Amino acid sequence: MTTEVKLRNLLNQQILIIDGAMGTMIQRYKLQEADYRGDRFKDWHTDVKGNNDLLNITQPHIIKEIHKLYLKAGANILETNTFNSQVISLADYDMQSLAYELNFAAAKLAKEAIQEYAADCKLHDVNCFVAGAIGPMNKTLSLSPDVNNPGYRAVTFDEVADAYLEQIKGLVDGGIDILLVETIFDTLNAKAAIYAINKYFKESGKDKLPVMISGTITDASGRTLSGQTLEAFYISVMHANPLSIGLNCALGAEQMRPHVEELAEIASCYVSAYPNAGLPNAMGEYDESPEHTASVIAEWAGEGWVNLVGGCCGTTPDHIAAIAKAMKNFSPRKLPELMNA
Repeated sequence: MTTEVKLRNLLNQQILIIDGAMGTMIQRYKLQEADYRGDRFKDWHTDVKGNNDLLNITQPHIIKEIHKLYLKAGANILETNTFNSQVISLADYDMQSLAYELNFAAAKLAKEAIQEYAADCKLHDVNCFVAGAIGPMNKTLSLSPDVNNPGYRAVTFDEVADAYLEQIKGLVDGGIDILLVETIFDTLNAKAAIYAINKYFKESGKDKLPVMISGTITDASGRTLSGQTLEAFYISVMHANPLSIGLNCALGAEQMRPHVEELAEIASCYVSAYPNAGLPNAMGEYDESPEHTASVIAEWAGEGWVNLVGGCCGTTPDHIAAIAKAMKNFSPRKLPELMNA
């Protein structure tokens, strides 16, 4: 049975749980510059604190420990710690050469976490999967970084696609089960990622992995940062034939609710949603309790809107545990084709 077939069987039976925030958990360790550097990068010529993806190779035990906490909380899908692991974002630290290695290491850590968790719990089979996280990167193809030169772009489509292609190679070689293009605020960047995914599997000859796509609505207007409505975003990426399409980041569950409802009405595939733990306070921190986040997501499930749920910024294993517990009371959203069968 292929991973996609197994996933589809599960998604038709239950609401699957995506893990919570990686960055929020890393902050709990209060790591300093030396911790990020480790021995290998102790003499690196730029500051590296804040490069959370680097921890895949300098503090792998921390990343694996976080993965295990989310598994214990009830997560079915672990995201790799690779949100910025491509050459364009890594240029901030002059670490472009590490792109493949970081993705490969992150994928292996997540897979090992599942294997060790299963062994610890004496489970012969766990319905847990690793999603290779492909972030939006820090440069956009649709918007100019120079207000005085609206036609200027900091990168080209080919540069973005090539960066994603290298990331995908590392993730697949490391053993991921799913490719997750997430936190999309510029659909053209996402299209470059989709192009890179298709190119990789065509050139490698490997069986294509399921793809999950998750966009970001940035405010009450219901649009992405680059100006697309949710329906326009959906139409723009459905050629990828994704396993699921969904929303994450920027908004708390309460603010995300109308957009999840809209997506559930138009999507022909499974629907995912993993909101922040509310909106940030004046200090940029998240105060929303696990119980409150779970209660709002439970409302979505009660309406039959979702197939996969979890948490983004500010969420913790406690949030995921509360969400997982709440979802046991609900059936998953039915695909339109099943509704009409």
